[in-house]
Formats: sequence, C-alpha cells, structure tokens
Amino acid sequence: MRTATVHRKTSETEIRVTLNLDGTGIYHCRTGIGFLDHMLEQLSRHSLIDMDVAATGDLHIDQHHTTEDAGLAIGEALTRALGDRKGIQRYGHAYAPMDETLSRVAIDISGRPFMVWRAEFSQSKLGDFDTELFEHFFHSLAQTAGITLHVETLYGRNNHHIVESIFKAAARALRFAVEVDPRKADQVPSTKGTLGGI
Repeated sequence: MRTATVHRKTSETEIRVTLNLDGTGIYHCRTGIGFLDHMLEQLSRHSLIDMDVAATGDLHIDQHHTTEDAGLAIGEALTRALGDRKGIQRYGHAYAPMDETLSRVAIDISGRPFMVWRAEFSQSKLGDFDTELFEHFFHSLAQTAGITLHVETLYGRNNHHIVESIFKAAARALRFAVEVDPRKADQVPSTKGTLGGI
C-alpha cells in the first residue's frame, strides 16, 4: 500500500500527517487554522488521497510556522508514500473553475523541487489568515515532495474563490500524477531510470 506517516516536531510546531495515495478522499484535518483546514479538506477530497493532519503550533505568534510546517510534512509524506515512484503517471494538470475564477495547476513528480506561482490576491487576509501564506504552503510542499509545481490563476476577483480554485486544481493534478499506469506499473517513468536529483 502507498501510505506514509510523518511526525515533524520543532520548537515552533508539532505535526503528524498520514496519507494513503490510493484512498477515496477521506480527511481529518486539525491544524488550529480554520481556513487552512478547509483547503486541506479540498486537497484530500479532490485528489482522492486520504489525509489525516494534526498540528499544534505557535499560533499566539502568527500562522506562518504552522502553515509552512504543514506543507513540509504533507510533502514529506507524499514522497515517502510514492516510494521508488514506479508506475506513476508522473505528470498531472487540471483546471478548476469557481464562479468567476479559473485556476490551472501542472505537476511533475520529478524529484526536482521547483515552483512557479502566478496568483495574486487583492486583500492581505481572508478572515484572519494571511493570503501570502498560500504561496508559502505550496512552496513548502513542493520542496519536500520533490515536485515541480506550476500554479496560475488565469482570472478571478473573489479572493476566496481564487484560493479554493487553486487547491482544487492542485488536488486534481496530483490525483492524476500519483496514479499508477497499468501499462508501466513496474517502470519508473523516466529515461534515466530514476526520479530524483538533477
């Protein structure tokens, strides 16, 4: 089974993540940040990756460390669950419309962490959540998951719609990228014979 559990503990946060790549999108997310939980639930449901995330952090300071470390822990769990990455589709992309907003995400499970972010918000906060942290979350996830990640909002006005369409597009792209292709289930999808490094 392609599952993994990661326990990450620092002086700022303690996070435990369990993922099942071959799940049905069952989630249980408790980060102490309501909006982040809502987005992680979207990530799980639309990727069909079962996700259990429990986090405690220094929220009396701000939400930065908890958001960053959640991204790092989820990314690490993804790369552990993928193992040698044999048989995976590797690439995934998706568009997600939400009312007036349209976002596009493309993923390469390459072993080379990189992110391009082309999304802007017209307000600095959604509720009490800093909108700049969304980019930071995905950057952290890409680093430890070892993925190339391109995120772009093509157009949109409502800030809630923008971020939700990004998470849903990311989920759909991830769903396709981690799926196993039965025609090459015993092969790493690279002419190099490995996915990782340069």
